[in-house]
Order: sequence, then C-alpha cells, then structure tokens
Amino acid sequence: MPDIDDLLRRVSVKASAPGEPLPPPATAEEVVRAEGVLGFGIPPVLARLYREVANGGFGPDYQLFPLAGEGRTAVSVYHEERSMSQSGGEAHWPADVLPILDWGCGMYAAVDCRSPEGTVLLFEPNGVDGEWHRAWHLDSESLAGWLEVWLSETGWYEEDADEDSEIHPWQTARQRLSEKE
Repeated sequence: MPDIDDLLRRVSVKASAPGEPLPPPATAEEVVRAEGVLGFGIPPVLARLYREVANGGFGPDYQLFPLAGEGRTAVSVYHEERSMSQSGGEAHWPADVLPILDWGCGMYAAVDCRSPEGTVLLFEPNGVDGEWHRAWHLDSESLAGWLEVWLSETGWYEEDADEDSEIHPWQTARQRLSEKE
C-alpha cells in the first residue's frame, strides 16, 4: 500500500512547480456538495487530492478538471457525458465513472468511483463505430499508481513512453455500459 501522505506531498511539489499558480484546494464542504450533485462518493485519494493539493489545474498534459465550481468541471462533464449517453442509442458513459482530465480529441481520463482504489480509465472513442465498450481502457488499477506514473514521467502519453506503458481494454466495460439505472 503506497504512503498516500507522501504521494500527495510529492504531487503537491510537482504541481506547484514554477508556472501558473494553482487554484486553491476544494473545501471539505465543496467535495461533499459535489458528491451530492453526482449522486455517488469519490474515492478517498481523489477527495484528498482535491482538498489538499488544488481544485484541479495540475497533472498530466491538459491537467485535472476542477471538481466543481465555475466553468468546465469534473461534475459538469460527468453530467454532460451521462446525459448524452442516455439520450438514445447505445450508452457510451457508465454510471459512477468521473472524468478528471480531457486529453483532447474526445478522450478522457476517468476514475471509476465504485473502486475504492480509484481505478483510472482511458475513454478513447475515436474509431469505435458505436461499439462503446471498445472505447474504454484500463490506464491504472489505482489513482495512486496513476499519479506515481505521472510523477515519474513514464505514462503512455509521454513522448518517450516505452512499450511497458501500454494500456489494455477495460474488461468490465460492456457490463457497466449495459446497466440500467
């Protein structure tokens, strides 16, 4: 089990590196309110990340969404994707999967909030032709592991990524997408 206190300290140091100032952390009340709007809780490491580091604005490439607040947030993007997913046709976004980062080109990093470890998924819809289960990939078994990869600059999204950083299909995508609310 990783030392989450040490991990969050290292994330905070990297996030605070020279450049744009970070937004303030979310308050405990803001996290609880966001969970209420979402209708589900977020994994403890994700809640601590938002409360102890910053309310978004750091992380790989395009940086984490703010959890809540003004503009585009993890909460608003979740509701957008779920709404589009439920408006006819095949579902493309499973319940309780919170988008945390927009990679561009329709791709997202998302956290499976049913997983206590915060499994990190990659949604890559390009070229799946409506077979939405094929758009979902396992990026990391845990948010802590995903953050470690970002800190070490060895993620699949890095220019010099090696073959070991390959991602695999999310095996439960078809089942989760077929669930009725």
